[in-house]
Amino acid sequence: MEIRLLETAKEDLREGWKFYDRNAAGLGDFFLDSIQADVRSLKVYAGIHEMSEGFHRMLAKRFPFAVYYLIERETIDVYAILDCRRDPDWIVKRLDSSRTKH
Repeated sequence: MEIRLLETAKEDLREGWKFYDRNAAGLGDFFLDSIQADVRSLKVYAGIHEMSEGFHRMLAKRFPFAVYYLIERETIDVYAILDCRRDPDWIVKRLDSSRTKH
């Protein structure tokens, strides 16, 4: 199956990279590498993750982030990659908005 990072998820990655890169040189790149490895693992593990707000929710291995995705016929569509430390109400609104954009 092909994995597609939707534009909303790409923006989440950019924001996460900026946050970590401001904190320590090279940490933003490590964040991207780690999250991308987690996303690639969906080729094997897609569908086993719990459902949350209508999406499968995979927790990242090295950072406090969650990957929200749906399985379509031929693809795994990643809608959001969100910091789990955010306000839960904000996460719900963000997921609702990412669903309506696609």
